[in-house]
Amino acid sequence: MESPQTCCEKGHQNLEAMKAGMFLRKVKSRMWKRPRHYKLQEDCKTIAYKSSWAINSYSTFSISDVEAVREGHQSEALLSVADEFPADRCFTLVFRGRRGNLDLVADSAKEAQAWIQGIGALMENMENMDESTKLDQWISDWFLKGDLNKDGRINFKEAKKLLKMMNVEMNEEHALCLFMLADKSKSETLEDQEFVEFYKMLTQREEVLDLFQDYSSDGQSLSQCDLEEFLREEQLEGEGSYEHALQLIDRYEPVDTVRMNHMMSVNGFLMYLTSPEGSIFNPERQNLFQDMSQPLAHYYISSSHNTYLMEDQLKGPSSVEAYIQALKRGCRCVEVDCWNGSNGEPVVYHGHTLTTKILLKDVITTIANYAFKASEYPLIVSIENHCSIEQQEVMARYFRDILGDMLLTNTVDGISSELPSPEALKRKILLKGKKFENESENPSGEVSDEDEAAEMKTDSPVTEIPPKNGKKSRQNLCKELSDLMFCKSVHFHSFEHSRTSAKPSEMSSFSESKARKYSKEAGSDFVLHNTRQLTRVYPSGMRTDSSNYCPVDMWNMGCQIVALNFQTAGMEMDLNDGLFTQNGCSGYILKPEILCKRERLFDPENPKERNDYHPLHFYVKVISGQQLPKVKQKAWSIVDPLVRVEIFGVPLDQAKQETKYIDNNGFNPQWNETLQFTIHTPELALVRFVVEDYDKASRNDFIGQYTIPFTSIQPGYRHVHLLSKDGTSIHPSSIFVHIKIREL
Repeated sequence: MESPQTCCEKGHQNLEAMKAGMFLRKVKSRMWKRPRHYKLQEDCKTIAYKSSWAINSYSTFSISDVEAVREGHQSEALLSVADEFPADRCFTLVFRGRRGNLDLVADSAKEAQAWIQGIGALMENMENMDESTKLDQWISDWFLKGDLNKDGRINFKEAKKLLKMMNVEMNEEHALCLFMLADKSKSETLEDQEFVEFYKMLTQREEVLDLFQDYSSDGQSLSQCDLEEFLREEQLEGEGSYEHALQLIDRYEPVDTVRMNHMMSVNGFLMYLTSPEGSIFNPERQNLFQDMSQPLAHYYISSSHNTYLMEDQLKGPSSVEAYIQALKRGCRCVEVDCWNGSNGEPVVYHGHTLTTKILLKDVITTIANYAFKASEYPLIVSIENHCSIEQQEVMARYFRDILGDMLLTNTVDGISSELPSPEALKRKILLKGKKFENESENPSGEVSDEDEAAEMKTDSPVTEIPPKNGKKSRQNLCKELSDLMFCKSVHFHSFEHSRTSAKPSEMSSFSESKARKYSKEAGSDFVLHNTRQLTRVYPSGMRTDSSNYCPVDMWNMGCQIVALNFQTAGMEMDLNDGLFTQNGCSGYILKPEILCKRERLFDPENPKERNDYHPLHFYVKVISGQQLPKVKQKAWSIVDPLVRVEIFGVPLDQAKQETKYIDNNGFNPQWNETLQFTIHTPELALVRFVVEDYDKASRNDFIGQYTIPFTSIQPGYRHVHLLSKDGTSIHPSSIFVHIKIREL
């Protein structure tokens, strides 16, 4: 084993090699392999790269954008060049959000290891930073961008230019006074740490200072009693707030002497308010907190549609990477469309389109490798089977051999009137697809084509030949594959038929339009159906651009498997992420009791008719914003931000209100506006905070958003930490709000 000193030396050598820079081949496919020059910047947080033909223009990405480093041939592009480049020279950088991976080949195994280990160490370093260090780091990053001649100093003129880049509009006289205060060396320039201090003085939070002084006995600090009073009065904490006050002082007070006296300074108070404990999301709901021992039909299940697609539904690429991305996000139901491939190998793609094809065995291997990395709860694989009997036999063999013990095949119809629980099915993979009960019932081995593909023909712009005589198309099914199905795909006849005849393992799929039709015509029947049966909803065939429908309408009915195009960012995926962020990102959320009780029917169209109807008043005072990112990168452009609060839930709860916009201030805009809502069914409501850049001539530009289940909101003074369109953090951007929830 290497000594710590040897590891340290090796780590230093790796960083030096990365800083010196080297050529690495960027690989996109077997045919596309080009050298790029990559080097680590002096800040040890940014990697610059340029094409071999570019003279000076380097592009950059931040180490904080990298989610993982994979060694060897762990991507389709690198597998395609495996015969040309050995695994020990290859590695993949996986980025956060929906940004594509970067596949690289070094000239030697030693050079590859320098990058793999070096980036790994830098990522670990960033992970271990506390909030205060992260903020200092963020300011230092900006300082490096502003230090154009790289002498480690900037003058006031450069500082003004840099503040403009940071979205800060300021009073020049006030800024100059603070600049001179921060210039300890009296050199009329600021070094890195001096600039950090200057920025902090400039960004002092007056609204936080006012709040602090409202509760401070001496105007200088908060005693444990002062802080306890704040926690009880404003944050509505009950018993234990005195002990909690001391814990917060120990955790967030940066000044040792103040902390030892059980006091909190304004800086400590601000650190608490901007921490996860001061966030709008109740930390008690962050980890697994729900009962996971109820039948599967009692849970919402995070679900992906046509999981193999990276882009649109007609001509985009299919990739195993799309499965990895979905599974890493906690998705618990993925889709596999199987078709006959060459050389007897089944392939996965969107049939009758120009989307690319990938091998089924690669998809199953990827599922086996990533199924339980984000969540231990069961993974449902929804299979659309269009293969010949011969290739179905190959499918069955792959599922059995590659998934092994993870594959659950015995259904529970004979034993129980309900499906097992997520807890009972931990680390199991359940297949859902066509199945016949026994061969004596169906000697020909035929089943009717009762899946999404059949139904999508009715609302798809892709024209296909209709079945002869208007009869439903039938397909031969191989017994070996049928036997592996845990859930059986069945055609939906009527709610009455399913109530009297359906088995718990039978599942019907509905297009979004059909599901919406049933919800309008027979809302409480649909809710009752979903207390017993699993229901899958998928996007209309008209959505060839991979756009999404609003999942909330389907969740209101208790539909469990509401499949979305995970590759498409937007409001619909924000809602999905918002719902599934709670309960340990397990991909399973226990439905509210009103959607699980069979004896008391709930109709989302008439929420006032429920027995325990208790509507709530929801007040959101939008106070201020912090470090909102620029939308347009032009040096002179500053955002004009507004905040919109949107409520999603039962139709009666759907509402939105917004603040006025603030001219030219993305840095510390102050709104101080209260928005009010009535929430009729709190258990089904989601709240989405959206920040936009106002534009009177065209559509407002998106700045950031955050979506949260209403039941996970903490009352009091809270920060809402904004996410990008991709759902990744845009730290330190946030909005500061005061939340009040009252019974009507």
